[in-house]
Amino acid sequence: MSSEIESTVGRVAEETVSSALKRYWGFDTFRPLQQEAMECVLSGRDSVVVLPTGGGKSLCFQAPACCLEGLAVVVSPLISLMKDQVDALRSSGVTAAVLNSSLLYSERDAVFDAIRSGALKLLYMAPESLLQEKMLAFLAGVPISLFAIDEAHCISAWGHDFRPEYRDLRTLKERFPGVGLHAYTATATEQVRQDISDQLGLDQPQILVGSFDRPNLHYRVERRRAGLDQIVEVLERHRGESGIIYCISRREVEETSAELNDLGYHTAPYHAGLTDRERHAHQEAFLQERTDIIVATVAFGMGIDKSNVRFVVHAGMPKSLEAYQQESGRAGRDGLEAECVLFFSGRDFFTWQRLLAEGGAQPGAMEALTALDRFCKSPTCRHQGLVEYFGQRWERENCQACDVCLGKVEQVADPLIVAQKILSCVVRLEQGYGADYTAQVLAGSSDQRILERRHDRLSTYGILSAHTKNTIRDWLEQLVGQGCAVKATEYNLVRLTELGWQVLRGEHTPILLQPAPKKSARSTRAATPAPATWEGVDRQLFESLRNLRRELAAQQGVPAYIVFGDASLRDMARRRPTNPVDFLAVHGVGPKKLADYGEKFLAHIQDYIPAEETSLSAD
Repeated sequence: MSSEIESTVGRVAEETVSSALKRYWGFDTFRPLQQEAMECVLSGRDSVVVLPTGGGKSLCFQAPACCLEGLAVVVSPLISLMKDQVDALRSSGVTAAVLNSSLLYSERDAVFDAIRSGALKLLYMAPESLLQEKMLAFLAGVPISLFAIDEAHCISAWGHDFRPEYRDLRTLKERFPGVGLHAYTATATEQVRQDISDQLGLDQPQILVGSFDRPNLHYRVERRRAGLDQIVEVLERHRGESGIIYCISRREVEETSAELNDLGYHTAPYHAGLTDRERHAHQEAFLQERTDIIVATVAFGMGIDKSNVRFVVHAGMPKSLEAYQQESGRAGRDGLEAECVLFFSGRDFFTWQRLLAEGGAQPGAMEALTALDRFCKSPTCRHQGLVEYFGQRWERENCQACDVCLGKVEQVADPLIVAQKILSCVVRLEQGYGADYTAQVLAGSSDQRILERRHDRLSTYGILSAHTKNTIRDWLEQLVGQGCAVKATEYNLVRLTELGWQVLRGEHTPILLQPAPKKSARSTRAATPAPATWEGVDRQLFESLRNLRRELAAQQGVPAYIVFGDASLRDMARRRPTNPVDFLAVHGVGPKKLADYGEKFLAHIQDYIPAEETSLSAD
């Protein structure tokens, strides 16, 4: 078998950047805008490239770097991100290295020797290390093919993750004239894109912006209830699969992880309060699939290139739509279906408001938080809300991939009447109470405060008693989200806007949503066909291949997805190749992967297939 694999690998010829995609990564086609982005790199024209998470940004500079003479220098903000990308490149046969503080002196010397000899194609560095005078002087003495700035939104004060050290990268244009400078990010509004270009001093850059829509992601937004039941429902849909649960505070992370472990799930916490060793151990366990689920604050994620995250849960509202796009976008990076669920409460907004104020929020932070609050309460398609926030038009009527479009929520039959009842109660309470108290009055609560204040005598008391307090509260929040009311003062008192008064006069009808009636588990399963990405896949073989992948990753000390992604394993379980030529046709398999893993995976597949079926295949 090994000699047959060597012969197959040797027949692969070197050609263009498209052949580099096949040779190193096993891909036959470009994703949207990848080819245009690569042409910018090959021609040396500066560029700003915005592609969604999972859109293949890294390949936009990695593939051309393999075709150009000289060294490609990649700026990256996190050590973990650099390490994972370099490991993935090496596993595909690309010569790459990282220079950072985690290396021993002997390892640093080896990297410098590789640069001097021209053996290295890509070098990953943090901005602080790259911009040291000694480093700049050293690089001035070697051929540089390009500079790539990853996570480029960090350079903009209008972005969601501003890092001051990124601002000094404009030095590169001055020190290396004629070398193309290319900025890459997943989340950047038009204002942020222009700021990136200005701060880097780019020369008439090509600005390429892909679609912000991720059609393989299924979005769902719900008001959070007490307890873990809602999270557990998501986990039960994804038994044995990789997922991330985001919480706002460290305490919530610890408590949620511990409670889920008590329920029998395999989770690990991750937040800035843990030691470096603890964070590293938990991250490695997740990447190597020894732990299914990471429960984390936003400290986790930017450095994670794991392709097979099948779900992302936000147990609380994130701080902006940029953050949500990036955090939820860590699901389904392989292009396969994944679920993104956001649970929020009215308190989340004010928690983030306080945290942003304490942390010295950047310009636009509060506007971004307000936009996310509206997104949570909006009755419109979730995909549409995200796409339009980033300045793109939404052309489709139904995304078929969110709770609104799939009928998981439905419109209230007579929203004008319901809205008028709610807003009338706000007026009768003299606009002096919060949303929760107002909802209690409308529901006809016997709370002592209501009785003492004689609010049980209002004409609107109990006027919506046919509904739960939580449902009424959600409608009130939807009215706030649609601009019919606002929360004023430090006590969040509900007050009408001009649009709210128009509703009372019958001049404007808002949209109000409520959960659709729950179907039985049996009917739900029957009505939900398997995604097309599972068509023809032998699921038992797929799970068996996952176990093999996990074992090999553990032996090599690398993330499991670096061996093969889920898309490759599904294709193997669909094709069931039994020889090197067929194995090379599998999605994501190139000559290096064939040489490294072909023998083990082919033997595993042949052992799985019944003997008589193998015989028929040979005939």
